[in-house]
Amino acid sequence: MSRRLRLAALAFAVALVTVLAPAANAQGWKPNRTVELVVGSAPGGSPDIMARVVQTIFQNTGLVPNSAVVNKPGAANTIGWAYLNQHVGDPHYIATISPALIGNRLMGTSPLTYTHFTPLNIVAREFVVITVKGDSPIKTLSDLTAQMRKDPQSLSWAFATARGNHNHIVMSMYLKSIGIDPGKVKTVIYPGGGPALTAMLGGHVDVYVASPRSMYALQKEGRARILGISAAERQQGVLAELPTLKEQGSNAVFYTWRGFMGPKNMKPGEIAYWDATFEKLAKSPEWRKETDKQFWNPSYLLSAAFLKQLDVEVEQTRAILTDLGLIAPGR
Repeated sequence: MSRRLRLAALAFAVALVTVLAPAANAQGWKPNRTVELVVGSAPGGSPDIMARVVQTIFQNTGLVPNSAVVNKPGAANTIGWAYLNQHVGDPHYIATISPALIGNRLMGTSPLTYTHFTPLNIVAREFVVITVKGDSPIKTLSDLTAQMRKDPQSLSWAFATARGNHNHIVMSMYLKSIGIDPGKVKTVIYPGGGPALTAMLGGHVDVYVASPRSMYALQKEGRARILGISAAERQQGVLAELPTLKEQGSNAVFYTWRGFMGPKNMKPGEIAYWDATFEKLAKSPEWRKETDKQFWNPSYLLSAAFLKQLDVEVEQTRAILTDLGLIAPGR
């Protein structure tokens, strides 16, 4: 080989090492300090429960030895997501994500959407239930329908944590199906599921729209009464006893998903770390046990598939919110 070719080969090798070294380092990335699981709502609600379950499994299994749940409630999750946005490029911060991120942007309650972050995964899905207090005179969904048709302002409705989220969508779907304008109903939006549940049990609101996780246990205690679930058909297991909204004449079929996202500008190796970590979590017996306990559907998507799904979700959510009259056409 000539001297010129040897020099060219050497230069190419140096350039190749320079290009590949950062990628190799990134692919070997793992946390070197405490990971924060940021929740944009108050303790006690579904996003908070999800984060705490994940954090417990992380620590008990050694998947992520050092992690902590950090609640940043307020402004329909926006305070928590704005906090995450302060840590651009730092994979030690991940936050819960739900359809509220899409709904907030479409409803004009937040300037943030998924393109401001690094979507990482969906780890579970869950349906929504319409519930009243255990001693409420409203015994069935038919009772609720009759009362709302008689006087749409006679009952107050509550949900967490933001207008346009899954709870709001199911509430609006039901109301529209019985001929009621969702915008003309007394509605109270709470910063978390915990405060909303307390308000319902205390008799401060009449109807609570939430996940079945806590409501089923309260129904068994006689403290709450579930009028219907937003599934297309009866569920299996203990939830099989819950009548669907659909079978009772309301085509309110919808589910939410829950997962995590990181800040913007995460490196490929850092995303790969969280892909591998959450895939291990999703396949663990600890996670399967918790999903059964919490009534979560344990199907999951990792970062690449999740990002593609989000593009679809935006258009689907826009169509639903427009149809329900919650946003103007073309927004």
